[in-house]
This record gives sequence, structure tokens and C-alpha cells, in this order.
Amino acid sequence: MNWTLFYFVIFIIFTLNTIAAVFTVFRERRDIAATWAWLLVLNLLPIIGFLIYAFFGRKLTHKQLGKVKRQPNAELTNALSKQQAAIPPYSADDTHQESSVKNMIHLFQNVDHAFVTLNNATEIFIEGNVLFKNIQQEILNAQHVVYVEFYTFYNDQLGREMLSTLIAKAQEGVTVRVLYDSWGSMGTKREFFEPLREAGGFAEPFLGIHSNWRDFRLNFRDHRKIVAIDGWTGYIGGFNIGDQYVGRSKKFGHWRDTHMKVVGDAALALQEQFIRDWNATVPENELERTMQHFPKEVDEVGKTMMQIVVSGPDSDVEKIKLGYLRMINSARKRLYIQTPYLIPDDSVLNALRSVILSGVDVRIMVPHMPDHPFVYRATQYYARLLAEDGAKIYFYQNGFLHAKVVMIDDAITSIGSANLDFRSFKLNFEANAFVYDFDVAKKQRAIFEGDIKESELVTAEDFHNMSLWLRFKQAGSRLLSPIL
Repeated sequence: MNWTLFYFVIFIIFTLNTIAAVFTVFRERRDIAATWAWLLVLNLLPIIGFLIYAFFGRKLTHKQLGKVKRQPNAELTNALSKQQAAIPPYSADDTHQESSVKNMIHLFQNVDHAFVTLNNATEIFIEGNVLFKNIQQEILNAQHVVYVEFYTFYNDQLGREMLSTLIAKAQEGVTVRVLYDSWGSMGTKREFFEPLREAGGFAEPFLGIHSNWRDFRLNFRDHRKIVAIDGWTGYIGGFNIGDQYVGRSKKFGHWRDTHMKVVGDAALALQEQFIRDWNATVPENELERTMQHFPKEVDEVGKTMMQIVVSGPDSDVEKIKLGYLRMINSARKRLYIQTPYLIPDDSVLNALRSVILSGVDVRIMVPHMPDHPFVYRATQYYARLLAEDGAKIYFYQNGFLHAKVVMIDDAITSIGSANLDFRSFKLNFEANAFVYDFDVAKKQRAIFEGDIKESELVTAEDFHNMSLWLRFKQAGSRLLSPIL
């Protein structure tokens, strides 16, 4: 065998691979951490790395992103604008809490034009069976419009039950529209929704992406999970539509998640966001030109103040991440976090370490089981860092924890679809409710403390006693954090 020729061929392959890697990574704008992570993958795994890139690294086309960016706000902007000049004072004994709320409000008004809604009542759901029964009943009570937008809408028992409910309302003449993500709803074919279309309803995959084979891309998905009914009732949170989300999966067992029902003005904000996402998806002749239903006479149902905030790759501003940062930096007594994926970027990690070392009671709860191995090991890596600083890290034992909740000082709560990770910060389309209400925050604190009974406290010593091989996998997964 001619070894000289062999080594020369290997040299040429690696040289061409390096040139191709540099060209591939730098031809699209991305942050420095993701740039280095992709260069590492493409160079350490010649050829195979490019297959991984095709799956994880590809972005939306300029045409697709442009259509999302061009969607204007609906009538809600004008209808609620009068409230902004007269936001009531946030009555708190602690002036720091009051200042924190006002700063949060102004932040979201500036970066997302997120209007403060004042007339709201809320209900928290942590069990999928109870949530979806409630959603189905509200859909059956609908008089005008039903808008449903989920990352996952599976063709299984729960999916078929939800579809049947939507069909029944469409047959009554109610406007029914469904948006789903084709990747998140893997296995659900377009034909699944045909009975709804025949009944007069509408269903489309987000941005019109029907085939995952032609658009082979894991990132830049519609990760939102929202329902808006008659401009008055809405839902936002972490649950998706599928049997595993109601505890029917042998792999995950009990599914622990958090969703919030909103009755009042915030439902209009959810309705408006659905219309924007719908119009970014459908052809010109199928656009929703106006808000289909806008309550003319509004009863006072509650005093919960909140903002609906959305983020995604259509904006250079990581809006929900900025909200998380603002909350973390504002915490003075306690910071409670539930997230299935704990993979913070440097800004969030440093903010967390700062409040921990400042003496704030920081408690973070993550699942004890993986659904994605690299993501889980990276989560363990960051959990170890924060435990070493003094955070209390809980691994939830009773099934899979999928809730995305942040609460500070029994005053401000965030509930939505955004995880504490790179993907939610900048790669996916997300929606969260930021709630400024003592009762809601205290309920979330009670729920968290109840979940502690189903969790294991993992200390810095416990992490240190893990095997060298396990810690190596954690550190290796951490290197891939920006692209997980």
C-alpha cells in the first residue's frame, strides 16, 4: 500500500472539509458561540458534520422570515393603546418590587410593543387531562372564533378528540383555525385535518412547511402553545396536544407541565398573535384582514395585570430572554425556576450566579430523565455549576418535568413555552405571559414547593461524586450548548 498517497488523500479531504466548514458557518450571521460550536462539529466530524448541520444548522429562508417580519399588529394595538398612559400603580409594600414591575412593563413595551392588560382572571393547570377537558369545554362554548396554535398536534387519541371538538364548532359556523408545526407534529399528515376543512374550518402547518423531508430542519420551529377563543378566553403554557402530554407514554410516564388559562383582555393579545402567525403562513387571498371578534362590552373579571410577550428568529432582540434576565437581576428574596432544559448562555448564567452569590434563595427544578441525551447532559453540567455557587437543584422524579416557569419574590411570574436554553432564546418562535400579581406568584410558589416533595435535591457534593465518564459527557455536551 502506498502510504504516502493515502496520507495525501486524507490531508486533501481534511483541508477541503475545513474550507467547506468555514464557508458554511460564516456565510450566515450567527453569534460567536454558535460559530465556534459549528466549526468544532464540522471539523471533528468530516462529512458527517455536514449532515448534522443540515438537520440542526439551517435557517429559514429570507422569504420566510420576511413574511413573518412584515405582519402588522392588528386592531388590538389601537384598542389598548389608551390604557398605556394610565397604568395603575403596582401596590406593593416593597418599593423595589414596584420598581421591578414598572421596569419589566417598559422593557416589553419597548422591545415587543407588548401592551399591559389589566382586566384578567387566571387559572393554573398542571395536569394535562384537566387542562384539555377545560379547553374542549371552552371550545364547545365558543360563539365566534376558535384559534389553536401548538408545536405538537399528534394524530393519537387526544389529537383526535381535540379535532372532533373543533369539527363540531366549525359545523356550527364558528370560525376555526389551527396552526401546527410540521416537525413538532411529526407523523401527523395534512390529511388528518381534512375533516375539519370539510366542516368549514382551516388548518395549516406554520409558514406553510408541509414536508419535513423537503425542509429538513430542526431549528426555527413554531414552539408556541396558545389558544384564543372569542377574544375573551385564552390559554398559554407548555403543554402540547398528544397522548404523552396526558400521561399515556410508557417512556415518560406522568407528564408534569404548566399551562395558564386567561379570561379577559390578555386573550385578545393571544388572538392578535395567532392572526399574525396565521397571516405569515397562508397565501395572500387567505389572510385574516381584521380581528374576527373583538368584544364590544367588557365585564370586569379580575385585576391580574400581565403582558403577552413573543420572541423568535424574526427579531434580532431576544425578547423573552431579556425578560428572564430582568427577572433574575431583580430578585431579592427568592427565585424559583422550572425548566426541562437548563442550558443558559453566558449572560443568563452570569445573572444566575450573581443572584445566588448575593444570597437570594435560588431553586431550580429540572427532570430526572432525558428526552434528548446531549441536552440532558448539558443541563447536568450547568446544574452542577449553579449548585457549586449555592443554588438548590432539584431533579423531579415523578415522570417528566416540562414546565417553563420563572417566579421572583412572590411578585412576578412568567409562564409560557420558552425554556431556559439557547434554542428558546434565539432559534424558535416562543410565547410567554409575564404576570404581575401576588396571588398568581404565591400559587406558583406553592406548586413548586409541592413538586419538591416529588424531587431529589442534588448537591454540589453529589455532582462531584458522579463518575469521571459521566462528568466527561456533561462537559462535552456543554461545548455543543449553543447549537443544542
